[in-house]
Amino acid sequence: AVVSTQSGHYGRGALATMSKIIRKVISTSKAPAAIGPYSQAVQVGNTLYVSGQLGLDAKTMEFVGDDVVTQAKRALSNMGHILEAAGTNYSNVIKTTVLLKDMQHFGQVNEVYASFFQPPFPARAAYECANLPKYGLVEIEAVAIVGEIEDQ
Repeated sequence: AVVSTQSGHYGRGALATMSKIIRKVISTSKAPAAIGPYSQAVQVGNTLYVSGQLGLDAKTMEFVGDDVVTQAKRALSNMGHILEAAGTNYSNVIKTTVLLKDMQHFGQVNEVYASFFQPPFPARAAYECANLPKYGLVEIEAVAIVGEIEDQ
């Protein structure tokens, strides 16, 4: 790589010596297969991006129940299988996004969520949306770190 320096000369700079960042697709049969053109998760460096998980059974690709509590438990369980496949776990999740069909379910999902995550809790956003894939009641995505984290 040739880069411009402060003096305006071109030469080999920091870009030339940077190492490549590895991107790795994470996949496991223990979680539902992607239902579109996306991956279950993608790891870039030490950062893992987990696609939104629904309350689907990995084998049948059907919802495990018609209620938000059952679907939330399975969505987070599916997420756990993906985290495990990447060599990490719930304690390394740093950010989640919760999508709800109905914000009235927020409290119920919160109770389920609290049983999977312990302090220090990940940062989180929660939204109500008009519809979710396969007309689910809840979908949860995450960003996690692969490797050791030191909390301060």
